[in-house]
Amino acid sequence: MTDSDDLLARIRRRVVRPATVRELEQALRLPRDQRRSFERRLKKLVASGTLVRIRGKRYGLPEKMNLIVGRVHINPRGFGFLTPESTSDFDQDIYIAGTNLHQAMHGDRVVARIERRVQHERIEGRIVRILDRRTTTLVARYDSDESGLSFVVPFDRRIIMDVHIPSTDRGGAKPGEIVVVELTRWPTATRNPVGRVIEVLGDLDTPGVDVEIMLRKHGIPDVHGPSAIREAERLGAKVRDRDCRGRTDFRSMTTVTIDGEHARDFDDAITLERLPSGNFLLGVHIADVSHYVRPGSELDREARERGTSVYFPERAVHMFPAVLSTGLCSLNPNVDRLVQSCLIEISERGKVVRHELHDGVIHSDARMTYEDVSAILAEGDAAVRAHYAELVPVFELMHKLFEILSRRRRRRGSIDFDLQEPEFVLSETGSVADITATKRNVAHCIIEEFMLIANEVVATHLRDHDIPTLYRVHDSPDVRKVAEFEDFITTFGHSLAAPKGNTTPKHFQQLAKRIKGTPEEKPIAIMMLRTMQKARYDSTADGHFGLAMSNYTHFTSPIRRYPDLVVHRALRALPKKRLSTSKRQQLADGLPDLAMETSELERRAEEAERELVQWKKVRFMSDKVGNEFEGYLIGVTSFGLFVQLVEHFVEGLVHISSMADDYYRFIEREHVLFGEATGKRYRLGDRVTVQVIRVDMERHQVDLGLVDILESVRASEKHRGARRSRARTPQANSGQRRKRHKGRRRVRAR
Repeated sequence: MTDSDDLLARIRRRVVRPATVRELEQALRLPRDQRRSFERRLKKLVASGTLVRIRGKRYGLPEKMNLIVGRVHINPRGFGFLTPESTSDFDQDIYIAGTNLHQAMHGDRVVARIERRVQHERIEGRIVRILDRRTTTLVARYDSDESGLSFVVPFDRRIIMDVHIPSTDRGGAKPGEIVVVELTRWPTATRNPVGRVIEVLGDLDTPGVDVEIMLRKHGIPDVHGPSAIREAERLGAKVRDRDCRGRTDFRSMTTVTIDGEHARDFDDAITLERLPSGNFLLGVHIADVSHYVRPGSELDREARERGTSVYFPERAVHMFPAVLSTGLCSLNPNVDRLVQSCLIEISERGKVVRHELHDGVIHSDARMTYEDVSAILAEGDAAVRAHYAELVPVFELMHKLFEILSRRRRRRGSIDFDLQEPEFVLSETGSVADITATKRNVAHCIIEEFMLIANEVVATHLRDHDIPTLYRVHDSPDVRKVAEFEDFITTFGHSLAAPKGNTTPKHFQQLAKRIKGTPEEKPIAIMMLRTMQKARYDSTADGHFGLAMSNYTHFTSPIRRYPDLVVHRALRALPKKRLSTSKRQQLADGLPDLAMETSELERRAEEAERELVQWKKVRFMSDKVGNEFEGYLIGVTSFGLFVQLVEHFVEGLVHISSMADDYYRFIEREHVLFGEATGKRYRLGDRVTVQVIRVDMERHQVDLGLVDILESVRASEKHRGARRSRARTPQANSGQRRKRHKGRRRVRAR
């Protein structure tokens, strides 16, 4: 316990009301010589939000004064939600109206007062103090008005205020250019924030600028420091003989890597053989990054700062320098590489009979692609099978083991979400030429299955030996969300058939089987995914709901995920005899904070990847205004319909204002928009034909219209127009062909 923690505990025990400094000193019976240091510690508690200063120069505990400390998340429409740091009193976010934001910006750490509690609905609050400003720099579009006043419009729409740029701080930026701005003055009740341009990224249409924007916006470092690079270079390019001493030698075993065609960093390699007993001996060999990257080194510091590699369509931002990630630590073919190996003996029914963990060394025989392995197993390509003739029996054995493991996992209730992901086809200039569905074949499934069982075995091993580490946790779905999901599927005549409050993965899996191939499969699958919790890292093995596993971790990708490196270090710390109490405490220190930190960095990377993908989709659609496409409804709201195009996996919005053929009522329980006069129903998962109305690059949004409604409205307007014309001048249009309305181009998509 720190001095601050001890002081706070004493205040909670002895001080029963908000108190001045003098009253606190008296209540705590502080000697005179400690009063100066006491005031310093008091300021730290106020800065951290664990103590709040109120009127009358009094200090009080926020939880005793209807105050909540947390992060505020701003909606582009001008309001916000506060996520409490402590969930002991509140299990939901607190709504903050725009007038109650108190000049807070997105991500700020604040103190809020609870203003109103609406029973069974939301809690509303007011921000009373800003503790910590999160946004210090931002990416924005530079502009100026008629008077010459310069300002920037933040690229992040959650920053709802423009930022004033003094004439001396423009950094040579030109109107329309994308810039990075450092905030020099925070907003007040009467003034917008002020900043200075510190970097000019260039025109929005310049190739590569979109990636630079995402990196700056999300604070992702993309350049490794000189010290880290020097550390990596000093490790050399080859495995040294002395590094192999004391390791289990797997170099005589047939070993392969199976990855994507464009992959350059190979984390995992596979060995597989059939034992005389009929059992399988699976070897999952993972790059031993922990041998080279020691805790506290520059390489370690930078890797932890990143948390994960980030993958954009045309560029990867690696967690480690390339000399390490694609060189010494990558399991390249025909060279020796150090590994941490998980050997698993598996019965013909898929049961793990035994396992071993080794510090090993391998010599990969082949770098295989998913496409080549699929050609061997699924397509029976004679040329490919002939080229890899010596390895074909190994791949066939892999396929057999995969089917056994997959069946066993499904019997346990593991949920498989078969969702197609978009893949960008890039031109020579780096622009998006096409968007197709990512092809997933049998080779992907084989590797995924082998990684799953390795992660499970390692997690169980560490838990059984009481070794502190990071686990991958997927909590059970929230009871309220499950109830909402149950309400939704009953409208289709389905049910989870689960006891209330006791829903298992098996219930979701069985439902997925029942709806397979039915018209309602798509909407139910969408809602099922939204019902699930977000997976995270934790220092406690609380299980993985989606995989139906009681123990699970990430062990197989230490080149690109920091938690995997933590797991490798935990394995290396495991001695032959029982771990000492002091060593165990050393490993456990900081793990809860590290779990939270790495989970947040994972979300940061995912958000950046997702946002850039959306941006590229929007840009791809910019020349397709007027075109028609088939799509299906992926979201139904009171303000419109979200549609995903079948052909290009692009998402767009049909705003309620464009549905002018009727008054539409939102039925939340059924996720339906219902036309009161026409009786039309637009339901989640429905197939629709849409027309691209507008592409807004500023908002990253594609505006769509439903073709049947657009045609109905246009026909009605045409009819009314013709009637008006006849009434006014019956002879004026006689024998004349009416002109087409401009801007109503309709081209059927190919």
